[in-house]
Amino acid sequence: MLYDVVTNEWDEVTYVPTALGNALLAAIVIALLAAAMLFIRKHTQKLSARQLVFCAAAIALGTVLSNIKLFEFPTGGSITLLSMLVVCLPGYWFGLGAGLMTGIAYGVLQLLIDPYVLFPAQLIIDYLLAFGALGLSGLFSNSGRNGLIKGYLAAILGRYVFVVLSGWLFFGSYAWEGWNPFAYSLAYNAVYIFSEAAVTVILLMLPPVKAAMSSVKKIAV
Repeated sequence: MLYDVVTNEWDEVTYVPTALGNALLAAIVIALLAAAMLFIRKHTQKLSARQLVFCAAAIALGTVLSNIKLFEFPTGGSITLLSMLVVCLPGYWFGLGAGLMTGIAYGVLQLLIDPYVLFPAQLIIDYLLAFGALGLSGLFSNSGRNGLIKGYLAAILGRYVFVVLSGWLFFGSYAWEGWNPFAYSLAYNAVYIFSEAAVTVILLMLPPVKAAMSSVKKIAV
């Protein structure tokens, strides 16, 4: 078996990967990382050991910050202490390939640490695609002025698309009375994603923070 079927604290049937399931996930991650590295080699310069360390550090720090939750919905989704920003940084520093690699690896780590899977197919959307979309910050790695803010917003919108899709397909039964599943998913996921995004963008617009982020990028690259 690739997963165990268990009942969580809200009496929901949830799927938790077994040792074999985790091994399969690891194999998938290795394949995805290899594909990302091939993309990087083809379209950008090869990442140095120092740059890989920066990507790993972003994953680790993002994981720590994801556990500092300012607000959490009981059925999934939370406002964290800038965790999405940290995961977006490798894309902004090194480009799209590194960003996607970091986002997917972060998503798998989230799955292993704190899984919330009611349907096996939901795993792909919520953990690989939604978190992988944070790598879209790499689209603006060379955009110059306000590149980090542009990249962050692109990443946030990418993640929002996937979590809305997941909410619509898999969590429609939780829709508020009088709401259809799609509208419910749009509203529900907008609350926590865009709340954190608004705070983050305001912070990034502060001159001292801009200067600090610029200095970190110079060190990283």
